[in-house]
Amino acid sequence: MKASTLFLASAALLATACNGEKGASNAAAGAEVTATPVAAPNNGDWSTIVTRTAEGGFLMGNPNAKVKLVEFGSMTCPHCAEFEEQGGKPLVDNYVKKGLVSWEFRNFVRDPFDMTATLLARCGGEANFFGMTRTLFHDQRNWMGKIQAADPAQLQALQGQSPAQQFSTIAELGGLKAFAAQRGVPRAKADQCLANQAEIDKLVQMNSDAGAYNIPGTPAFLINNLLVENAAGWEALEPKIKEALAS
Repeated sequence: MKASTLFLASAALLATACNGEKGASNAAAGAEVTATPVAAPNNGDWSTIVTRTAEGGFLMGNPNAKVKLVEFGSMTCPHCAEFEEQGGKPLVDNYVKKGLVSWEFRNFVRDPFDMTATLLARCGGEANFFGMTRTLFHDQRNWMGKIQAADPAQLQALQGQSPAQQFSTIAELGGLKAFAAQRGVPRAKADQCLANQAEIDKLVQMNSDAGAYNIPGTPAFLINNLLVENAAGWEALEPKIKEALAS
């Protein structure tokens, strides 16, 4: 699939392919984690160790952790933002920092609006990816609201632009270039990232590759390369992590 096949839709389309079901809560969520922490190199913090993966994601933590968690997430999905708000901190503090769980985030791009935010999140590389992703999720309603409130004629005009032009225009409409500049990604670098065809093609390929897991929407999770069903929210996912650590 080429980037040019990404559809440009109305703002209402931003809600598609985003999980509405978060899964049922499980009593195991309250159980203590008894696994022995793994010391990080040089007495450091595993959450500061971030690497790119062959699949195109960014992995935080111990690459040899017993539990390898993969999240398929979309920057325009409100349920992904909700997972970050509720689960991001406990996941990192209670599991990733201890070397028990590695957390790989694989972008699942749904539309040009999503592609724009994703390219900016990835623009700063390993050092900035998780921080930028976190802040984009926290500010999601604001920048998406700006795009949704744009003049319909401006959105319609995007259809006659090249993908790189679309992403640059969308970033301007959503205030994302200024947002990125305030967080260590200068405007000139942002423009380069928004026009990076190799990265765009990689993200499109990642969507295609995700088909092998039959993910139902975003967010979706793998634990040790197996899809976790009915666990789009932290309350449902944490017991699955604990079960994997105890096995």
